[in-house]
Amino acid sequence: MNQANINDLANAAGVSPVTVRHHVNGLLAAGLITAEAVRQNVGRPYYTYTLSEAGHELFPKKYFALSSRLLVELKDRFPAAVVNDLFESLVQKIVDEHRQEFEPLTFEQRLDYTVELLAEEGFLARWEQVDGTYRITEFSCPFLGIGQQHAEICSLDTALIEAVMGTTIEQHSCMLNGDNCCQFTIDQHQVPLNEVQIR
Repeated sequence: MNQANINDLANAAGVSPVTVRHHVNGLLAAGLITAEAVRQNVGRPYYTYTLSEAGHELFPKKYFALSSRLLVELKDRFPAAVVNDLFESLVQKIVDEHRQEFEPLTFEQRLDYTVELLAEEGFLARWEQVDGTYRITEFSCPFLGIGQQHAEICSLDTALIEAVMGTTIEQHSCMLNGDNCCQFTIDQHQVPLNEVQIR
């Protein structure tokens, strides 16, 4: 179950914690999220928030049942290599549709573009620089439900990020495994020096 505190939500949305707290209170009152107290050794407890069942119902289901049945049918009829090739072809078509937009961009501009492209596909994501790496974090996944039955669909966002960024990425966490987010890193040494912006 995915949880986030006020600061997590503020960082993801790019707004102040005060603004987030105002919206969180409204969502709690509407029964769309639940709160859980996390006690610390020192100081007051803080709260983490999770979508309630009613909250999940507000998000598009991406035709979950039909998609699941189609995937079952595909896997029954074709070898795994053919099914994987179909997924790769799907990603390639998305990339080809946007190639002229992202190819002229610098590396960090591509990171911004990748986050926007993921948002178009239903992901809530952000990127940041941490300890000599670029970190991409996805806080929500539109395929989480279907991915629990068909784990191969989890490769879609990974392949999309690698295709746009033009480099390999390393995955450190996955919501399908029960983690709070999907997290990927790119070693800064993989980026041409003239494309690294000093922050």
